[in-house]
Amino acid sequence: MTNERLARQLQFILEIDKLKAVLRRSLLLDSHRRENSAEHSWHLAIMALVLAEHTNEPIDLLHTLKLLLVHDIVEIDAGDTYAYDADGHAGKDERESMAAVRIFGLLPVDQGEDLLSLWEEYESQESPEARFALALDRLMPMLHNFHTGGITWRENRVTIAQVEERMAPVAVASDALGRAVASIVEQAIASGLLPNSWTES
Repeated sequence: MTNERLARQLQFILEIDKLKAVLRRSLLLDSHRRENSAEHSWHLAIMALVLAEHTNEPIDLLHTLKLLLVHDIVEIDAGDTYAYDADGHAGKDERESMAAVRIFGLLPVDQGEDLLSLWEEYESQESPEARFALALDRLMPMLHNFHTGGITWRENRVTIAQVEERMAPVAVASDALGRAVASIVEQAIASGLLPNSWTES
């Protein structure tokens, strides 16, 4: 290992510390603050360890963990785009692609290419691991929303149809998790957390 190689690796490690400052819309379960993207990635990795038995297709768990740990690093430059912000999604792919090239480009070429390839795999959704990683990425914010009383759903006037569309990839990767999502939606509707539409107040 050359000094230059190590220097680039350390530079990347220091750079990704910035992910801890990228705030998401999801509240922690005690509702005292928003979670950050680094916490989100860690939580998804633990979810994969615990829930991997429920996948519809066999997966390589280590590979799934890599996808989950890498997939949001681009938010250092691109920011977190809220799931239900249609305007915010304009140009999102371009912003994130540019971020991926810059951030992973800090690493030695071989490692940078490996991590960029993982990020692209997650985005393309062409592997069982990527599909399961996306399912977890969609499930976790829903759990946060439901268990914090629908605060961010209400703040952003999110409807049943929007949540059902957003959560559709979960059942693709896991029938069991898809059924859990359907049950949570039913409970959210019954308790008034999710309406068909919002009336102007």
